[in-house]
Amino acid sequence: MSDRPDLAPYRVRHNLKFRMLQVLRVQTLTPHLIRVTFTGDDLDDFESASFDDHIKVFFPAPGTDQLSLPTMGPDGLIFPGGERPVMRDFTPRRFDRAAREFDIEFAVHEAGPAASWALQARPGQTLGIGGPRGSLVIPAGFDWHLLIGDETALPAIARRLEELPAAARVIAIIEVADPSARMAFVTNTELHAVWCYRSESGARGAAMLEAIRETDLPQGEGYVWAAGESASMRAVRQHLVAERGIDKKRIRAAAYWRQGDAGVHENLDD
Repeated sequence: MSDRPDLAPYRVRHNLKFRMLQVLRVQTLTPHLIRVTFTGDDLDDFESASFDDHIKVFFPAPGTDQLSLPTMGPDGLIFPGGERPVMRDFTPRRFDRAAREFDIEFAVHEAGPAASWALQARPGQTLGIGGPRGSLVIPAGFDWHLLIGDETALPAIARRLEELPAAARVIAIIEVADPSARMAFVTNTELHAVWCYRSESGARGAAMLEAIRETDLPQGEGYVWAAGESASMRAVRQHLVAERGIDKKRIRAAAYWRQGDAGVHENLDD
């Protein structure tokens, strides 16, 4: 691995702000992915500098559209009335400042409050968001990019593919439930996409890991981004470091969720 400064990821900090948004439209992308487009005056100063930024989304209680935004106190979030709403982390999929439109894509692969809300979302409903607090910007100038993930990583992968330049060489390895979860990417990159299906492999993460093992990585300076279920991502990272010899500094792996647990979002490192 070279020490080229132009390939060093760097952080951008943002002012933490809480925003109330209104649903503008809802689109079913696949049977497993729903895009909700929001609008609102609070979006005027929204910033998202990286494809894998995450925001905190605050959901109203089931059966109601009532929601109060928190404030930041010395020991964390303070909610009006002391009642904490359901909160989850999501990727800002698209932001159009001129149109004042903001997209979040919801994976509905398993039952949960976020998926339940997305399935009933209608124009005019409200939702609260906080952040992002900051961004880790991964330069686009690598010789190749390897993107790995499951349904929950699709919004970040799709955004990265849209934002990378036409000369970028990209391998995307994606594990989804079955072929109905496949989607077309809008990209000018030189993309080689590998889709893996749990309906054929059985165990979660098994098909993904096998596809990674069978993938020949290009020569030159590369970067790996991986996100999805915690145990699967740990196995992917272990394979890349121990068996493929990829420097840990050239891997960003994150657990977007954990089997049997709610509200997990963590970066995986030593």
